[in-house]
Amino acid sequence: MSFEPDILGFACNWCGYAGADGAGLAKLQYPANIKIVRLMCLGRTEPNFILNAFEQGYDGVILFGCHIGDCHYVSGNIQAEQIIVDMKKLLDTLGLRGERLRREETSSAEGTLLANLVHSFRDDLVQMGPSPLKKEAGQLSQVQLTR
Repeated sequence: MSFEPDILGFACNWCGYAGADGAGLAKLQYPANIKIVRLMCLGRTEPNFILNAFEQGYDGVILFGCHIGDCHYVSGNIQAEQIIVDMKKLLDTLGLRGERLRREETSSAEGTLLANLVHSFRDDLVQMGPSPLKKEAGQLSQVQLTR
């Protein structure tokens, strides 16, 4: 039996989500086991969103946003990078492995890149195995994004 990871993605409205939409319109294949949540900006990503995803049984969390210097809100992606750095340290401390969290830069025109990044992340998660917090198979609940 092979392990297929459950992935939660957060995507900024302007670049990440538009890139995912572009990948879909171009009929590019990427793993169907990723659920993408649209945020206006990755700078609005709360650490609780990430922790809640792991608590709910996701094996990995990936954030897609604008390239550094191209944020529609000036510095939101820089704020998101600091959140990722801090959260990776926390995940390592908790024994969940910081590698289960990733931030990637994509633009609205980079649907192919986004699809490739999802494939790569999925492959890395397969190598890591299920999250230590993984619930019984089929028990993945809705992520509640609360503050």
